[in-house]
Amino acid sequence: MTIPLEPGRFRGIKAASTSSHAFAILAFDQRNNYRRLLPAGSTFQDAAAIKRETAVALSPYASAVLLDATYGLDAAMHMSGHCGLIMALEESGYSGDDTYRRTEFDPDWTVAKVKSVGAVAVKLLIYYHPDSGALADEMDALVRSVAAECHRQDIPLFLEPLSYSMDAAVPRSSAAFAAQRPRLVRETAARLSRLGADVLKLEFPVDAHFNTDPGDWAEACAAVSAASAVPWALLSAGVDFEVFEEQVRVACQQGASGFIGGRAIWKECVTMAAPERQKFLAGRATERLQRLIAIADQTARPWTDFYTPRTFTETWYVDYQQTGDCAG
Repeated sequence: MTIPLEPGRFRGIKAASTSSHAFAILAFDQRNNYRRLLPAGSTFQDAAAIKRETAVALSPYASAVLLDATYGLDAAMHMSGHCGLIMALEESGYSGDDTYRRTEFDPDWTVAKVKSVGAVAVKLLIYYHPDSGALADEMDALVRSVAAECHRQDIPLFLEPLSYSMDAAVPRSSAAFAAQRPRLVRETAARLSRLGADVLKLEFPVDAHFNTDPGDWAEACAAVSAASAVPWALLSAGVDFEVFEEQVRVACQQGASGFIGGRAIWKECVTMAAPERQKFLAGRATERLQRLIAIADQTARPWTDFYTPRTFTETWYVDYQQTGDCAG
């Protein structure tokens, strides 16, 4: 059964997807990690210019581009007008230590401002472990709060939960944590997809460094799809393009509604000189994006399997948003 959405949320999701109702989204909202990729001595203008060049080159093909307020507004102003804009809400990084991570916000950057600059959707990143007790409850409350504000503003929320280890002796890059990952991604999807977000942006549920078995990949992705009450799209998480391409193929075949890819598509261009970067973006990066789009359009589960527009009467607009509750 599909869920009826208010017009802003329905139109926002539609504006962020392809004509086949799949997500083919370019992500370039990195800030702290992005600064670490930049050549030494790079200025704010340098960082913003690279994002602008990337968005201009690739937005004609993507269904949407995910950007940040710090370096991304110039890119948003110059990207294709036929491409949806999604803006990150959270501050980059987290407070607390590596085993107890909290999401932070800039009080001067709000859902209302995201909508005001022309974005079709809000993205919220949280670090999440379903076994973290009181912290998981705190993150649940945070998601509910942000989702409620997005509903009030009638703009969709894309929620990105990233897993992490609660044990300093078991790093996220270890085989021991990789063994936990399918369960963590599945349980995270089950828990967070029922708190008001419209779309989940999820990591691949199997760590390709430790397991490349196609059957295990398919089983884990199918389990995530079964657990999630909303559409989900696969993030690239910094893996190489060839790995991400196969992950997108498997995820979409098993019920994902597309991809939201970043570094797998554009990461080499950050350290290139401008002429070389423009050639790379027009060539290899464009080819990568188009290959991913073809997979999503052909195999992804349409997000319209989950949502439909609300029913409109002749005077529907009279009480629209008067109560401050536009939940579907």
